[in-house]
Amino acid sequence: MPLFFLLQIDAAESTVDRIEDWALDQGLTIVSIVIFAIIAMIALNIIVPRLVRLSTETELGGKSQVEIEKRTKTLTHVFTRTGTTLIVVMGFITILPELGVNIGPLLAGLGIAGIALGFGAQNLVKDVISGVFILTDNQYSTGDVVEVAGKTGVVEDVGLRRTVLRDLDGVVHFVPNGEIVVSSNMTQDYSRVNLDISVSYAEDLDVVMSVINEVGEELAADEDWKDVIMTPPKALRVESFGDSGIDIKILGDVQPLRQWEVTGELRRRLKRRFDEVGIEIPFPHLVLVHEAKAAGLPAAIRMAQGDDLTAPKATDPGTDRDPRRRQSGEASEGGQGEGGQ
Repeated sequence: MPLFFLLQIDAAESTVDRIEDWALDQGLTIVSIVIFAIIAMIALNIIVPRLVRLSTETELGGKSQVEIEKRTKTLTHVFTRTGTTLIVVMGFITILPELGVNIGPLLAGLGIAGIALGFGAQNLVKDVISGVFILTDNQYSTGDVVEVAGKTGVVEDVGLRRTVLRDLDGVVHFVPNGEIVVSSNMTQDYSRVNLDISVSYAEDLDVVMSVINEVGEELAADEDWKDVIMTPPKALRVESFGDSGIDIKILGDVQPLRQWEVTGELRRRLKRRFDEVGIEIPFPHLVLVHEAKAAGLPAAIRMAQGDDLTAPKATDPGTDRDPRRRQSGEASEGGQGEGGQ
């Protein structure tokens, strides 16, 4: 057998031996690291939700189950996502030396880059710090309806860096946490029915408010709504005198996120009851009067239509009914007659 082929066989055997040695040493270590990382992520997704739930139930012991669920979902998502990222990064850094990469200079370079990045990423740091305070203060959770940075919608996700909202049009807004100065939560603990309804000036307000309270009590006692309504909607006060009617303020407390559907059902029932008892809800309307019939209308209505009742009436060209003009005319005729003579 030629020497060339013998050298090739020897090199191949040496390569196989090195691969076997690497596989039994570094390869086995890498596989172990990957398996450990996978087990850690699985354990993270099992243990963290339970710990978060226990902590949330202790923290929000007096809150409703809905609030506990929202808080648990938000914190679980943040902690599992952050923990998974840390596990992946640590696993990657641990694997690099097994691949022959010296991580010492790499870590030193990352440290210098981190310092430089810190000066140039102040907004990122601001977003993260704001996100931490949002979570620790429990300002809002996933599922809440909030107004932040001029945007209003349902919170779909809360992270350390940004908050994701979806508005009524279905538009998704990504709001950096650092831009959130004031957050208004419309659904924390409970929501409120806040309705103004207008009635005619001719109505008896005591009767109207009594009917409103009856409808609110009936709605709160309904089987389909009794678990939703915490405080029956009732007439609070006479809110204002409008151009065409009197506005009455109605308030009532309901479960979070249910205020809009309760308000809609309350409007429907109030309209039906008002029709039954004869309470008028004012609305803009227009009255048309035929011109031929306008002369027979009372003076006040004619003035409202724009007729100027003080203007002199047009006269027959052949008949001058103004005595002053008639006298003036007679005098002129007399003068002309004398001059002619």
